[in-house]
Amino acid sequence: MVKDFNTLEDFDVRDKTVLLRVDINCPLDRENLRIVNDSRIRRIVPTVRELVGKRAKVVMLAHQSRKGKWDFIPLDQHAVLLSKHLGVPVRYVDDVIGEDAIRAIKETRVGQVLLLGNVRGLDSETAKGDMFVQSEGEIVEKLAPLIDYYVCDAFGASHRSQCSLVGFPVKVPSASGRLMAKEVFALNAIFGNPRRPSVFIMGGAKFGDVSEFIDRVLSNGTADTVILVGLAGNAYLLARGVDIGEASSKVLSDELTPENLQAAKDILAKYGQKVLLPVDVAVERDGKRVSVNIGDMPTAEPALDIGDATAEKFRKVIESSKTCFMSGPAGMIEKDGFEIGTRVLMKAMVDSGGQSVIGGGHTGGAAERFDLADRFSYVSTGGGALETFLLGEPLPVIEALKYSRKEFSGKQE
Repeated sequence: MVKDFNTLEDFDVRDKTVLLRVDINCPLDRENLRIVNDSRIRRIVPTVRELVGKRAKVVMLAHQSRKGKWDFIPLDQHAVLLSKHLGVPVRYVDDVIGEDAIRAIKETRVGQVLLLGNVRGLDSETAKGDMFVQSEGEIVEKLAPLIDYYVCDAFGASHRSQCSLVGFPVKVPSASGRLMAKEVFALNAIFGNPRRPSVFIMGGAKFGDVSEFIDRVLSNGTADTVILVGLAGNAYLLARGVDIGEASSKVLSDELTPENLQAAKDILAKYGQKVLLPVDVAVERDGKRVSVNIGDMPTAEPALDIGDATAEKFRKVIESSKTCFMSGPAGMIEKDGFEIGTRVLMKAMVDSGGQSVIGGGHTGGAAERFDLADRFSYVSTGGGALETFLLGEPLPVIEALKYSRKEFSGKQE
């Protein structure tokens, strides 16, 4: 792959102020709002450590969820965990562009690390616009004059054209961090020419854009078969005419629009047996996991996982694959007994002997929980970014970094 954006070796950062945008958006415990998996924090440590080792002043921007969501919290926990894994103190200031943040940036010394507040606390961060529009945003306006270089290591958010992600490369020399570069180069190598058969597993708690994704990967030959689990599996069962019950339908309500349901019906009509759906689901009944055949639905209880027969059916398909990609778990993995489906599918992926890639924070966290993470060919930090990448669509952050390389060529020193 031709290197068309800068990486860390392209800059001399000694005694320079580097603004480092990372994706450390972590899964939280809903009860106490504590981080339950810090793998994304650990994955950015090499970039931070390298910048510190090169005697840079490191100022970090990051987000956790977004306004209105239950897991939208400050980043003080993240700073503590980063400090633990990095082995050096990480100062946290719960401010992004105000007086406290500006003062803290100016006080940061060579070899020190500062983490600013949750950048999505600013409405301007999530305003729409391309890199040129975002480069005029208040975050860039306030922080760009205080920095020498911008480094983005937030592959997991690289599909978003947001101010802190794409605005700075227009204004200052910019590069990818080590994680970002590793993601892009590794995924290009793995998916440029997938070995056959290629199986994609789509799960998790999102459904709205699944149909478009399925259409793209099946029509362009990236995938030979798509397996649907999680909410996507439930939604497609409904599209096929299965009465999944009020409890399961209620979970889908936010995205179960007539348009999305029709799109699912169109996919099933177009691709037939290339799209595999669950044959049973697992529910909680009297405190126990119970598998219910699709023909015996609806159930009063919501479907919390794929059933045992489905897990066995999909295991055989996956074990015969040469390339397998999974985004999102098969069920409610945080609930005892309902992580089984996800575990079976992941075990089949690593046992297949083929190229195996998983993406998304909860997916990677599940792999670590099952002690399988090290057996995958690659564990991506991206969810939506990874899916966008695999569809062959441009990633706004990568495009901004490419622009910056051209714009500041010869001006970095």
